[in-house]
Amino acid sequence: MENIISTSKINKRFGGIQTLIDVDLELRSGEILGLVGDNGAGKSTFMKILSGAYKAESGRIFFEGKDVEIRNPHHSREIGIEMVYQDFALCRRLDIASNLFLGRELYRSFGIKFLNKKKMLEEAIETLKGLKINIANPKEMVNNLSGGQQQAVAIGKAFHFNPKVVLMDEPTANLAVVEAKKVRELMLKLKNEGISIMFVTHNLKDIFDVCDRVFILKGGKKVDCLPTSELDQEKLVKLMFIGK
Repeated sequence: MENIISTSKINKRFGGIQTLIDVDLELRSGEILGLVGDNGAGKSTFMKILSGAYKAESGRIFFEGKDVEIRNPHHSREIGIEMVYQDFALCRRLDIASNLFLGRELYRSFGIKFLNKKKMLEEAIETLKGLKINIANPKEMVNNLSGGQQQAVAIGKAFHFNPKVVLMDEPTANLAVVEAKKVRELMLKLKNEGISIMFVTHNLKDIFDVCDRVFILKGGKKVDCLPTSELDQEKLVKLMFIGK
């Protein structure tokens, strides 16, 4: 299986703290890769480098085999990487359709540009249906949705723009059991659409339910990357907290 993303010797420092140390990682096409480690292991920092929110101090990133320098979040989205944040990054006072197109609105022009609300609503309905997201009214204000529904909207927002990779930071954190299950089902739906997923989680159920492989970080360094089939909870916890 080909790699859609690979990194070589990624380093990142914040002041006197070395957050990432020579991290080599491979994300394969059409797989779900879990990124795990104790607090401060460097997981979210690594994801933010791939999303363009942070810039690595050294190292290389390859996307579809090409050496790339991800300049910012806009550039990351341009090449096909979408990020879903733990806090959903939604505007809760806007409706679902408006959130799906936030920052990438559709316009029509009659000499003057107007928001094409009808087109955005139609595409929002199509996206929700395509992902089997059970929200009756795309005109509903996001503030009125449950946590799981808001996470589904954030995933739908990423999916709508045909990404090749979706990065997720703690996608089931603070969700009820039933809602977390629905989010995992959405992740498998994205995988079935050919989208590669990398996600940070502290929830080991997420790992064993959806991941093909697991990448373990400890103290900013790679510990190992193993197929989920070669792990159990005890072995994984040992790698996370003790190392090899």
